[in-house]
Amino acid sequence: MISDEDVSAGTGAGSRRDVRAEPPQTPVELKVGPIKQSAGGPPAVVSALQYAWQEMGLSRGAIALMRLNQKDGIDCPSCAWPDPDDQRSPAEFCENGARALADEATERRITPRFFAQHSVAELSQQSDHWLNKQGRLTEPLVLPRGADYYQPISWEDAFKLIAIELRRLNTPDEAIFYTSGRTSNEAAFLYQLFVRQFGSNNLPDCSNMCHESTSVALAESIGIGKGTVTLDDFNRADTILLIGQNPGTNHPRMLTALQSAKRNGCTIIAVNPLPETGLMRFKHPQEVSGLLGSGTELTDLFLQIRINGDMALLKGIMKALLELEESRGEVLDREFIDTKTNGFAGFAAALNTVSWDAIVAQSGIARTQIAAAAQIIARAERMITCWAMGLTQHTNAVATIQEIVHLHLLRGQIGRPGAGLCPVRGHSNVQGDRTVGIVERPKAEFLDRLGAEFGFAPPRRKGYNTVDAIKAMHTGAARVFLPWAGISCRPRPIRPTPPPPCSAAA
Repeated sequence: MISDEDVSAGTGAGSRRDVRAEPPQTPVELKVGPIKQSAGGPPAVVSALQYAWQEMGLSRGAIALMRLNQKDGIDCPSCAWPDPDDQRSPAEFCENGARALADEATERRITPRFFAQHSVAELSQQSDHWLNKQGRLTEPLVLPRGADYYQPISWEDAFKLIAIELRRLNTPDEAIFYTSGRTSNEAAFLYQLFVRQFGSNNLPDCSNMCHESTSVALAESIGIGKGTVTLDDFNRADTILLIGQNPGTNHPRMLTALQSAKRNGCTIIAVNPLPETGLMRFKHPQEVSGLLGSGTELTDLFLQIRINGDMALLKGIMKALLELEESRGEVLDREFIDTKTNGFAGFAAALNTVSWDAIVAQSGIARTQIAAAAQIIARAERMITCWAMGLTQHTNAVATIQEIVHLHLLRGQIGRPGAGLCPVRGHSNVQGDRTVGIVERPKAEFLDRLGAEFGFAPPRRKGYNTVDAIKAMHTGAARVFLPWAGISCRPRPIRPTPPPPCSAAA
């Protein structure tokens, strides 16, 4: 139910609960300086190459970078932005990608001597950044019961230790098997096959932490939990709405697609609590204008929204579109609404009960600016909306993302070239992992085919997602935690005997 008191409750079937827009938190010891005028350019080049060469070496680093995101090379571990199908530049990477690759391929190594010098207590006081900078592990490690230092263990003994810990469990569901989009499809498929043959669906992954709300919102509203556009659609779009994301920081290669769209005459609306540099102007480091010129201005309309005021803004834009439809007509795609959607009358009636005062107060955006955004969207023939974790991390994320869907449905901006929904994901293979079975709630069809192919009966009960896994470890319901590829926390290692309430493999 929508009310003037709370515009953050959602208007669709996927609405979860009433959540007020969150006020900005008081900054603590933050350094505030002038906003940079553009993203990219020579500073990005210098930073990327300097970091890469420091970690990988000059020749080794150059060879690795030239293979990044090439058809005969390797995919970038930094983000999930797609690669162009046709012509690719020799340097098809960004600063983030260069840093991520250098981090993976660093020449620094952590030897047993390091762990002989640093106790577990001492290491626990260091930051994740410091620990990561020490280099890559050279062999498995174990922390024996009562010991203060990690000790080397052979791979054979490590595998035996893991097997012993898994076999002593009362049920397979006392083990949790975590992974992330840093794994390849092949490794992820084998991992989930091993887990299901072991007897569990406890396969939480990074999707639970980032775009799970997207998958739920889209599945409930359009029947599929994935985006509906390709990279080529950005060349066809005449309007792009960026909301809840900062391309310049999180997926800089997207800036080249936005620059190309802008040069094709596309209008860009950016919604963000801060005027991030990457939303405003981009200097392509592989162009003369990017090295010497002023670059390309990206955003035509910037809306500096309150934190979690996105739903109120989306409702305001749609309310303005309904008013435009009443005053001049031919704003909504009536044919699309009548033939491809359900529930428009109830949706419009609910939206009309929300006052402009509530929308403005909760979004932090003046009505004139909301009207300006609505005018741009009303003229759009091919519109793409992109979002990331600036939307997905709120408790009302599902309902907010479904309001984006509603906005597109009002104007038929889905299922046509140059138009649609674009959730921008963080890991390069997070969708691939899900496709090959890294999911705690697998579909029956998948389990049927998996069992038939490999001759076993896969477990059918729902497994732990990431939140459930944390609760299970806290209560002692889970006794073994086995992370695989790309885990970003520091779990306790497996201890030989007896097992603690929760343990993890090194």
